[in-house]
Amino acid sequence: MTNQAARNLSDVRRQTRISLIVSVLPAGMGMSASFAATSLAAEDITGSDSLATLAATMISLGGAVAAIPLGRYMAVRGRRLGLARSWTIGATGALLAFLAVVLGWYPLLVVGVLGIGAGQAGTLSARYAAADLAEPTQRGREIGLVVWAGSIGSVLGPTVALGGTGWVAASLLGLDELAGPFLMGSMVFGLAALIIARRLHPDPLFLARELETSEPTERPTLLASFSQLLGQSTAALAVAAMAVGQGVMVAVMTVTPLHMDEGAHETRIIGLVISLHIVGMYFFSPIVGWLVDRVVPAAVVASAGGILFVGAEMASHTDPEDSLGVFVGLLLVGVGWSFGMIAGSALVAASFSGEQRAAIQGAADFTMVASGALGGLLSGVIVELSSYHTLSHGAALLALSLVAAGLAFAVINSDRFGFARRDRSSQPPPRR
Repeated sequence: MTNQAARNLSDVRRQTRISLIVSVLPAGMGMSASFAATSLAAEDITGSDSLATLAATMISLGGAVAAIPLGRYMAVRGRRLGLARSWTIGATGALLAFLAVVLGWYPLLVVGVLGIGAGQAGTLSARYAAADLAEPTQRGREIGLVVWAGSIGSVLGPTVALGGTGWVAASLLGLDELAGPFLMGSMVFGLAALIIARRLHPDPLFLARELETSEPTERPTLLASFSQLLGQSTAALAVAAMAVGQGVMVAVMTVTPLHMDEGAHETRIIGLVISLHIVGMYFFSPIVGWLVDRVVPAAVVASAGGILFVGAEMASHTDPEDSLGVFVGLLLVGVGWSFGMIAGSALVAASFSGEQRAAIQGAADFTMVASGALGGLLSGVIVELSSYHTLSHGAALLALSLVAAGLAFAVINSDRFGFARRDRSSQPPPRR
């Protein structure tokens, strides 16, 4: 590559990074604001904790349902159109959820939050767009930066939604205060779609394919995508890191607002807990990405399991009237999720290329988000049958599986694991 071509590619990388950061920020705000309000709005409408957690879980289910078609759509049409379409669906879903709160109609709320989940699928896919053009030794950094960018909007989302927009809805519009977060969500999702549609040029996925020197490969079928994910030990560890982290995180976070509500905490305090949790999920992402680029990612995966374990255990031993254990516990659960998601994403991005990349990444995200949806569904059932303490303790035990998987993988592959070692090799990890 000539010096001029290298400079041009550097400029494109910078433009791509800025476009993703500026668009992911409002998209993250829309998703977190909607999530914080969903279970509370559903409980107000139905009076049922189970239906409240079911509604919140529909966000994860919507993301899971959208992940595979979004990945396959991106494989053909590119990241720009894929992200714009996903966030447009998110904006429409938030608008439907707003109408559902106004009308007091639970089924419409469920439909709306499914659309919000589809918007979240786009936000998750943005991290792969960040990795498309990244240097092999900087994939974790680029993923971490884009994930971190979402932290600003995501942290502000619950606090603004349950505070400022709720006041606007109730005092100025004469509506239920829980309608405000969804109205805001619709607006910021729409803003994200507009920004990405106008700014993401050239499309990073298409440009990455042009720059690859390997022979073109056929885009895998849906079954082949899952087969390739599970057929490689590296990819399997990556998916496990993302899936277990998502399952533990969603299960604990979904029922925490209801747990605190039983303790008569103000919605403002509940919003602050969720905001602090999201700080843990996103704020340290650049540091986590830096670690992923410099140590064996399997060690980061093992660390994710340990942090998730400690966080969930702290939450499990906190009574409804108390808050310190929930504040610290959910912060740590967020940090553990960040470790697992960024390490897993970097491994998936390094393992596949060409026509395979977007479709297989969609299958990986489906597995991750479906795990979160399952965790959310089970969380309501477990709390109804037992308690919040039992749920969080079980989630903590599940997190320990990542510690075992990460350490075992690092030991078994210590002599031939080629990703993020001191030689800074640009080759993808060996396949098994």
